[in-house]
Amino acid sequence: MKKPSTAIALALLGATLVSALVATLLLGAPDAHAAAAAVAPGLLDASWVFIGAALATGMSSVGAGLAVAKVGTAAVGALAEKPELFGRLLIFIGLAEGIAIYGLIVSILMLNRLGG
Repeated sequence: MKKPSTAIALALLGATLVSALVATLLLGAPDAHAAAAAVAPGLLDASWVFIGAALATGMSSVGAGLAVAKVGTAAVGALAEKPELFGRLLIFIGLAEGIAIYGLIVSILMLNRLGG
């Protein structure tokens, strides 16, 4: 089996560290504790919602970055041979970037549940 390259491993490590930092900052914020106290008993603590939202955004961004890297490399190779494929290849790169947008939407929906 092929080992992951150093760049991918560093990107995953960086994304994990950034997600952990964001979760720590959100959990330490005074508003986070106020929102946690506002949640009705029996429901999840708001701190878990913040961690889930940070992970949804962070991991979907990492996935989108890896997808764009692979698709972009293939697109550049295809453009070198056939420049008329530019429009079609741009659609594929846009679809790969959409993964990050889906994660952001999930995070926004999770955080909206706390406010209502």
